[in-house]
Amino acid sequence: MNQFPHVRVEGSALDRGRAYGSQARDRVQRSVAAYRDVFADWAGWDWATVRREAARYQEPIAAFRPAYLDEIRGIAEGAGLDPADVLAINVRTEVMFAAKARQAAAQRHAPDGCTAFAVVPPPGAAGSALIGQNWDWLPHTSETVVVLEARQDEGPDFVTVVEAGLPAKTGMHSSGLGLVTNALVTAADTGAPGIPYHLALRAILDCETVSDALTALQSGERSSAANYLIAHRDGSVVNVEAAPGDFSQLFLLFPEDGVVLHSNHFLSPRFAGQDVSVWAMPDSPLRLQRIRAGLSGQKGLPTLDTFRTLLADHANYPSGLCCHPDPRMNPYDQGATVASVIMDLGTQEMYLADGNPCSVPYRQLDYREFLAKPSAVAAEHL
Repeated sequence: MNQFPHVRVEGSALDRGRAYGSQARDRVQRSVAAYRDVFADWAGWDWATVRREAARYQEPIAAFRPAYLDEIRGIAEGAGLDPADVLAINVRTEVMFAAKARQAAAQRHAPDGCTAFAVVPPPGAAGSALIGQNWDWLPHTSETVVVLEARQDEGPDFVTVVEAGLPAKTGMHSSGLGLVTNALVTAADTGAPGIPYHLALRAILDCETVSDALTALQSGERSSAANYLIAHRDGSVVNVEAAPGDFSQLFLLFPEDGVVLHSNHFLSPRFAGQDVSVWAMPDSPLRLQRIRAGLSGQKGLPTLDTFRTLLADHANYPSGLCCHPDPRMNPYDQGATVASVIMDLGTQEMYLADGNPCSVPYRQLDYREFLAKPSAVAAEHL
């Protein structure tokens, strides 16, 4: 079994980056090499062009969270790469949907399909908040994912399942927040420089509360559309459908009967832009329908076992909830469920399938000790 390596870091942003790059050196280098091929196939761009496009995001990142550039520089130093290489993979979403790349890939479909959920008990009820997802992406990613465990000098300590060299993806932290995410695509995704998707994810894992996370997403111009499903162990939860732009392009969804479900297209009736998501990821509505059907008629809130079963579902194979490469497609258009992650925010346990959950057992990872750092906002009343 391909078990993702664990990378544990601590200290300042630069120190964490260096330790991350050093411990995951082979996987960071593999990620850069793989995206060099992906960009060449999707957009016809050589790596020098990709690096030049990525450099346009340095200024917006510096204005948003300058410490993240220190992390990127540290990762590059630890992995023996140029910082421009690591910056390029950190803005892969933006570069892939830049105007010229998008025109070149006009007849292509993105394999970045994910199915996410959160469950929060009503006030006064027993049970923990659960949050999780299947993460579907290019098959090479199975060779680059790491479980990053970070202790920070400032901010919550966190755990995230992420491509090596990127700062965050799906994860949870010591103050009780959990995060899962879905790609979205709109007609406004033109690659205009702004806050990159993966740096916005990292910023959420630096937030103490759900409202802090909303503040972070509202704090500047975001470059890419994306969906952010954010929950807290105290029962707070919000799903944020974000189009490129400022605070006015955030569309909030809340639980129905304690459950939030999301795939890769807009659901908010307030969104008035042009949603390109189903064109890019045509399996998205089918995955959402399937997970909804699996929960319909169920008594009480769904459990861990409910989702472990649903996330292994193969309806609409090979592009189902549990996604497998489609042999009819170009290798660079094929997708696969790279990881399946379920987090219990109350017990601070993560259940991780290092690959397709239909065939790979979930590992139970207990982070109660690692995530024991007190929250910066006291919660004695909970």
